Amino acid sequence: MGRVPTTIAETFDASLKCIGEDPMDVVVITKHCRLLIIMLGVCVVLLCASAACTATLNADPSTENRTITDMAGRTVVVPSEIKNILCTSPPSTMLVYMVAPDRLAGWNFAPEKGYIADNYMALPVIGGWFGKETGNYETFISMHPDVVIEGYTTDGGAALASVAERQQKLGSIPVVAVEDSTNSTGYSAPIRFMGDLLGEEKQAEAMIAFYEGVLATVTERVASIPEDQRVGVYYAEGPKGLTTDPSGSPHSELIDLCGGRNVADCAITPGMGMTEVSMEQVIAWNPDVILAGDPGFYATVRTDPLWQEIAAVKTGRVYLTPRTAFCWFDRPPGINRIVGIPWTAKVLYPDLFQDMDLESLVREYHEIFLHVSLSDDQIREILNP
Repeated sequence: MGRVPTTIAETFDASLKCIGEDPMDVVVITKHCRLLIIMLGVCVVLLCASAACTATLNADPSTENRTITDMAGRTVVVPSEIKNILCTSPPSTMLVYMVAPDRLAGWNFAPEKGYIADNYMALPVIGGWFGKETGNYETFISMHPDVVIEGYTTDGGAALASVAERQQKLGSIPVVAVEDSTNSTGYSAPIRFMGDLLGEEKQAEAMIAFYEGVLATVTERVASIPEDQRVGVYYAEGPKGLTTDPSGSPHSELIDLCGGRNVADCAITPGMGMTEVSMEQVIAWNPDVILAGDPGFYATVRTDPLWQEIAAVKTGRVYLTPRTAFCWFDRPPGINRIVGIPWTAKVLYPDLFQDMDLESLVREYHEIFLHVSLSDDQIREILNP
């Protein structure tokens, strides 16, 4: 039978020679043809692999990034897939957590335990730039975030200067500006922007639907209340209840939004807020309702002799602002306050909102925004401290 060919050329020649030979050589022909097919197949595989490697090496690096316009109108190049995010202040951090919790890389301050899954509670606390806090750029840089979110509320050059400073200090890490994360009547835009940025449009739209539903219900009803019939409200902060935020402060926004009349006649303290007032001022203001931000003050105000002559104490209309993972009313004044809109409205005007199922709204809010399910007992305990 002779030597078996060892190359493709020899195999091909041998196969041609086989044509017309004695039928007894059929076995040899078959073997030669099979060998030819196998060796040709190996060559095809090797050529394909080589082409794939070449394509990978020559891939356009720009496909790993994309260019966006942030809410300050800045052009920013960000990774196509954003996996790790840090934020410079709590309102933006809460926004990221509520839209895409798996992308959040750290907290500005630790949330309340019991209402956040353990894996998210375990995220590091990194501080930031908010209230009286000054963040550490080195800490942010060392965590290698894909982007840093900078929330802002001021207009014009001041906002752009703040964002520019963050970008300069953070170097090559993209800084994305998000506007109005503290504006309780304008949460839809930042929620939708974050959903688009992170590819979480469905989650963002679910949040917006809930928010716009409660906002419309409350604002439409309270709009018809005459000014002289609006409930006088004092926002009592601190352990003695003698710091507050007047109308116009982001910290007391829900009072005005829900049809109340903020009785505090004092200056706004920029940033952290909490303007100090005297007991004499509070007595003169004589609020119909007191919203207590401090549990210690709430526990003692009804028996404290100094507060006994105030209308809200006499009628038992002193309420502790609820807090689950985050406060519902303030601190921070972010989208955590969305659930506080129906709560505040029902506290101020229980008859006007008698048909509002607050327990169902609280349950729905926690499922959509905080990614947890609350039991009936938990909800009752939150609403009746």
